[in-house]
Amino acid sequence: MQLSGIILGIATFLCIGVFHPIVIKCEYRFSYRIWPVFLAGGLVFLVLSALVAQIVVSSILGVIGFSCLWSILELFEQHKRVERGWFPANPRHHDSAAAKSEGDAPGASRRSEDVPAEAD
Repeated sequence: MQLSGIILGIATFLCIGVFHPIVIKCEYRFSYRIWPVFLAGGLVFLVLSALVAQIVVSSILGVIGFSCLWSILELFEQHKRVERGWFPANPRHHDSAAAKSEGDAPGASRRSEDVPAEAD
């Protein structure tokens, strides 16, 4: 019985399932500017895929590599979803949608004395 196709299918399914929240969390925490890390990771996994002799392991490494590369596109799409308000923006990012909507200048940060105290 040949199980390599089933193993590859399960690995691909898991890879897609794992990369979806990774993209969301990376965009929130680091912004879309982290895309070079995904590019480097994708290239490393693709090179490893070309160097490994066993077909199933090589295929799984290739799937991970292309998932990293596809995640670059998804990072930019996630950034657009944040701008549309579909996902929360990280208030620590200077280019976040929240900062733009408040009219803050790019690169400006809000100090605690600039924020009015809440009335009890």
